Amino acid sequence: MRIEQQPVYVLHSRPYRETSLLLECLTRDHGRMGVVARGVRREKARLQRAQLEPFQPLAMDLLLRGELATLQGAEGIGAPLRLVGDAGLAGLYLNELVVRLTGRQDPQPELFAAYARTLPRLTMTESLAWSLRRFERDLLDAIGYGLQLVFEAESGEPVEPDQWYRYAVEQGPSPCRPGTPHALRGGDLLALAEDRMPDATGLPALRVMMRDVIRFHLGGSELRAWQVLGMAMSRR
Repeated sequence: MRIEQQPVYVLHSRPYRETSLLLECLTRDHGRMGVVARGVRREKARLQRAQLEPFQPLAMDLLLRGELATLQGAEGIGAPLRLVGDAGLAGLYLNELVVRLTGRQDPQPELFAAYARTLPRLTMTESLAWSLRRFERDLLDAIGYGLQLVFEAESGEPVEPDQWYRYAVEQGPSPCRPGTPHALRGGDLLALAEDRMPDATGLPALRVMMRDVIRFHLGGSELRAWQVLGMAMSRR
């Protein structure tokens, strides 16, 4: 199947055979795809390796046969996006999340849209932590694991802003006492549901909750990016 001018972001690349690359890409209409870029590691390749860097919006021509597609051509769409420092680490985290939590060739246009929205946010003054929480929420919703944030798990009553809750992945929030491990305020859950940035206390609590949720959907395993981000923060 030929796919022409497909909007794409490269998530990850690695050497493939002697002169090629194997790319993991997020496409708008076909979900995550494995793409073979033949010959791009040659010194005089028609398509240069630098043109296939992560975070750049691309339009690709692809030939899909079975599990992998072959790259026929690629061109940039709009101005290149440069993520450096903490923004670059955050971008790598997004990419690992998508690779680890999605299957190949499962169309998820909502996820593509969320990814495209999030990358520019990483270059702005908005809190990086809040940008990541928003993307995690939208990714989980797009792949069918949407969070229950506005109603209590057992009673079905609305979440109260001043009440403390523990979040159970397959159920939702349950009331608990202040000081309970991994507890967070109802107002923080509602802020995430309503796309309002919580205060400085709420953001770390949401980070802990989202890691628990993501870890559950990874079968208990960890993301490499968590270690990298933790090491970067510990050096400051």
